[in-house]
Amino acid sequence: MYEKVYSNPDIYNIYVPLPNNPLKNINCYVIKTPDKNLIIDTGFNLKECYDALSNGLKELDVDISKSEMFLTHLHSDHIGLAPFIMNSSSVIYISKIDYDHLNNETPEYSWNALYRKFMSEGFPKEAIENLHKSNPAEAYAPEKGFKAVTLNNGDKITIGGYEFTCILTPGHTPGHMCLYLESEKLMFLGDHVLFDITPNITFWTGVRDSLKDYIQSLNEIKSYDVKTAFPSHRTSSKDFYVRIDEILLHHNQRLDECLNIVKNNPGLHAYDIAGFMKWSMRGRNWQEFPMHQKWFAVGECIAHLDYLRCANKIYRRFENGIYCYYAF
Repeated sequence: MYEKVYSNPDIYNIYVPLPNNPLKNINCYVIKTPDKNLIIDTGFNLKECYDALSNGLKELDVDISKSEMFLTHLHSDHIGLAPFIMNSSSVIYISKIDYDHLNNETPEYSWNALYRKFMSEGFPKEAIENLHKSNPAEAYAPEKGFKAVTLNNGDKITIGGYEFTCILTPGHTPGHMCLYLESEKLMFLGDHVLFDITPNITFWTGVRDSLKDYIQSLNEIKSYDVKTAFPSHRTSSKDFYVRIDEILLHHNQRLDECLNIVKNNPGLHAYDIAGFMKWSMRGRNWQEFPMHQKWFAVGECIAHLDYLRCANKIYRRFENGIYCYYAF
């Protein structure tokens, strides 16, 4: 299913389903011009996603040989199909930071290292073993090493006479990028700003404080003149600038919440701290959360704890193989 969402340039949204995922779908945007097309993001490396995206492109009569692809960030629901939708001579753009992160072969960047990190923050070993078999972020990713043109902040992409600016917005991933068309005041947001859910901010290998990066990126993107915003999930149901302020407030409240939990419960690990936090899962307590949602919740909790540690408000100690947190 697709919908035309803008004219001059002609922009279409192909709704690609994300089976068994609370996000439900990803918005894959297609900018069509007589000269060249640009496809933005893809969906998981999964048959349901491939069928929806490839059928949408056929219905729109998109010629892949006259198309390029822009990937907003390295998450599997955004890049999973990139090498399968495009051909060997296609241009696929992605930020250099995310591309390098995606293809880093050193042991500390592996999925096994990530799972060990979660266990060191209190995540139960048996739950990690189950996630290792079923985590969609790992299972539905493309193979490493697909060819791409890497981008840095401020680089330009020209499609059919329209010049787009690549804006580095680290936080959600280390090298997340938005795409800005200044002539029309359009911003393709990826997952940097979502309008009825809050983007997940987690820790990343090699990143000291991903939440601080994200907050800085939100403040920087507010300086752009944006008339129309295109998020990668759900709809743009609110004013762009109002929504940014709401997200900033949300994280300030989260930081206060985390700090108070640590103050009142010294020595807890991140898994248990996350269990004390408030999450928008209707009618469910922490024990009833699906394990995949606990994964995201604990990752976000760790990002907030990292921010508080870097601000010298809390510290941690490695006790019996697990990090435990204390307030100063």
